Amino acid sequence: MSDPGNVAWMLTASALVLLMTPGLAFFYGGLVRGKNVISTMMYSYVAMGVVSVLWVLWGYSLAFGEGGNFIGNFDFIGFRNVSAEGVDGGISPMLFAIFQMMFAIITPALITGAFAERFKFTTYIVFLFVWVTFVYVPVTHWVWAPDGWIAGIGALDFAGGIVVHATAGIAAIIAAKMVGSRRGVERGVEPHNVPYVLLGTGLLWFGWFGFNAGSGLLADNVAVTAFLVTNTSAAIAGLVWMVLEFQSTGRTSGVGFATGAIAGLASITPAAGFVGPMGAFAIGIVGSIAAYSAVKLMAKTGVDDALEVFAVHGVGGIWGSIATGIFAMQMADDNGVMQNVGLIDGETALLWANVRAVVAVAAYSGVLTFVILKILDIIPGLGLRVDNNEEDLGLDITLHGERGYVADGAD
Repeated sequence: MSDPGNVAWMLTASALVLLMTPGLAFFYGGLVRGKNVISTMMYSYVAMGVVSVLWVLWGYSLAFGEGGNFIGNFDFIGFRNVSAEGVDGGISPMLFAIFQMMFAIITPALITGAFAERFKFTTYIVFLFVWVTFVYVPVTHWVWAPDGWIAGIGALDFAGGIVVHATAGIAAIIAAKMVGSRRGVERGVEPHNVPYVLLGTGLLWFGWFGFNAGSGLLADNVAVTAFLVTNTSAAIAGLVWMVLEFQSTGRTSGVGFATGAIAGLASITPAAGFVGPMGAFAIGIVGSIAAYSAVKLMAKTGVDDALEVFAVHGVGGIWGSIATGIFAMQMADDNGVMQNVGLIDGETALLWANVRAVVAVAAYSGVLTFVILKILDIIPGLGLRVDNNEEDLGLDITLHGERGYVADGAD
């Protein structure tokens, strides 16, 4: 029978993770030009619809069914055989599936910041179905299913540094390169609504406590520690970004602090259940510096990753996954014996396993994303990019028939 406290906490954590996707919508929506705010936000909101349906019909079954090392099976199609009854004081399979659904929703939404202001909305809907099915679902099985091959080599990803952030970050840079740069944009654009960015950051930060502290699946001391280190990494990373920005420009911006905090959150995600506060400081500091440096480097490449998805989420997730192998604290093995697991304790096995996992997932996500987008681009009636006139007028009015802001409502 389920423990009521664990059930209550995991229902709350699931809702917190879902809230992150609207938070992402505001974060991204504020960063683009006003003529594309609805289009950019709709990328996130429609993911809530599409991926929820996909997850119930076949996504969860393929991700967590007992199919083998690389993919699940069809035992749970349509949530068949997914019980709402818990066992051994934990949570039920259905509640676990609900929690995992929220991760599946936000992952492809993260990618959209790379091709914002120029990607076809109808093609994006098709992309959601295909990418989640052929990229996100298999990677989830590899890392988090008990019989997944990455789980089998001993790699650890507590809350999605590999599954969510590295996967989406690599897909983002591939997508940005394939879609091409925005018209008339050479060095980015000024965010049209900084309060939206700050609101989105607050919602993401708040929701991230469910993302990380919920990933132990219990209301226990691991959840408490994960909560603390999540906040710690975000806080120090935001402050470090402000220092770096001040050294470069003599000013500190709201967008800068927000971006740094998100980088810190992405960095701590894979390690949240395995490190202590001091490890979180190190992970947040290095994660912020690495993401800031990646933003500067990307500006020199000519690849228009519009909202710096790769620099913040890709680099953050990859660093955090490697850092897990460095800073992971002692853990009990199957016999209850405490084992040193991190490089800081002189152990290399976890670090090596996580490096292999990151390389494999990055390669898989990059290649499959390229193939998927290439196919979508040549299918008649789809294609990746809107025409020049639509892009110049703005996607809100040309694709959605709406404007984000109407001065007096008279016209």
